[in-house]
Amino acid sequence: MAKPKISYACSACGYTPPKWVGRCPECGDWGTIAESGPAPTSRSATSVAPSSPARRITDIDATTSVAVPTGIGEFDRVLGSGVVPGSVILLAGEPGVGKSTLLLETVKHWARRGNTALYITGEESAGQVRLRAERTDAVHENIFLASETDLSTILGHVDAVAPTLLIVDSVQTVVATGVDGVTGGVTQIRAVTTALVSLAKNRGIAVVLVGHVTKDGNLAGPRSLEHLVDVVLSFEGDKHSTLRMIRGIKNRFGASDEVGCFEQHDDGIHEVPDPSGIFLHQRGADVFGSVTMVTMDGKRALVGEVQALANGDDLHNPRRAVSGLDAQRIAMILAVLQANGYPKVGKQEVYVSTVGGMKVTEPAVDLAAAMAVASFVKRSPVPQDTVVIGELGLAGEVRRVTGIARRLAEAKRLGFARAIIPAGTDEKLPAGIRVTRVNNLGEAIIAGGGRATRRVNGKQSTDGTAPEVADAPF
Repeated sequence: MAKPKISYACSACGYTPPKWVGRCPECGDWGTIAESGPAPTSRSATSVAPSSPARRITDIDATTSVAVPTGIGEFDRVLGSGVVPGSVILLAGEPGVGKSTLLLETVKHWARRGNTALYITGEESAGQVRLRAERTDAVHENIFLASETDLSTILGHVDAVAPTLLIVDSVQTVVATGVDGVTGGVTQIRAVTTALVSLAKNRGIAVVLVGHVTKDGNLAGPRSLEHLVDVVLSFEGDKHSTLRMIRGIKNRFGASDEVGCFEQHDDGIHEVPDPSGIFLHQRGADVFGSVTMVTMDGKRALVGEVQALANGDDLHNPRRAVSGLDAQRIAMILAVLQANGYPKVGKQEVYVSTVGGMKVTEPAVDLAAAMAVASFVKRSPVPQDTVVIGELGLAGEVRRVTGIARRLAEAKRLGFARAIIPAGTDEKLPAGIRVTRVNNLGEAIIAGGGRATRRVNGKQSTDGTAPEVADAPF
């Protein structure tokens, strides 16, 4: 009798390699490949009569899948206008960032519209959730609360309450009876999520699952969990700031790069429809080393401020401190400044930071950071009614960036009158804001009211005009 062939599967992502390997070819994790039982034998498929016949797409009622607003504008923005009945949403975030508070705020608005919501908590007692609900004014008779971790019991609560919105906080604490594996393990999470997805699709209940994240900030659990749900959201926040952001990672009903902004307070979490004010420092006069930038976070334009400070003149090991920006790009920008008329920067301590806890990683803020450093070194402030946008190359050239029109529209809305942008921009720009197109860093510094440094016959000279020699650094 032939020996049955053994199959293998990855416990992290579910990938099934043809033989055992030490590292999963799909997700790259080590030591996750294990035996999963005998390999299934191939058999020819036979047709089975369907329980319901296929219908023409024109005969299907689309109104059953229309999104229902949650009552929180920033949350609806990321979801794509609201919660779709029968959808499953996975909300992931670090402990203490405010996931439960946001969901209590959601069920409060949901219940006040006459809908029924069921909140399942597996990490806290019902009394603890009730105390938080009183603090955030989220107590309503249409909100049902249960502290359960057994999947069968949760399904029983759904039968008894018949909610239109189900919150499970969190999916890692729920146990499926009869399924092998420890609580929060790969097998348990997959079984629980599959059952809740089936519940949502069959009964038209919107389900929101709360998920944990790893130390690296990634969603904990199997990778297949993200494929089972309809929407994956990441809830982010800094413990030193009240600002909270929801980012869309996957969305079958809308854009997956939207961002929603919130602020965490003692009485709950509040949406911030205009977050640019948080990242702008209200100064009464022009300040050395301060430049206003416009960055894109997904599809959202955010106006912020970058500040720079330089100390010392001839230090052997100068310090560089960066906050809110990419330290590697700032190091590159300082090298470009040093090679293009600012040699003192290489021997000075340089500090570059954003305002309000803003974190920026896109290269469109390169020119603003470079002009901030140059502004402080030359003691020449950039006017506070000016925004600076552009990527800086190693040769000092200013490169084009995406979304210039949307960035300028946001700057105009906030009252900015001037903008310095790359010369190669070909987008249709909004009217009402004066635009200066620049080709390189020198032209940008001049446009910002500064003095450009150039080389003439091997010597440094400064003036307020464009370079006149071909080998000038600007």
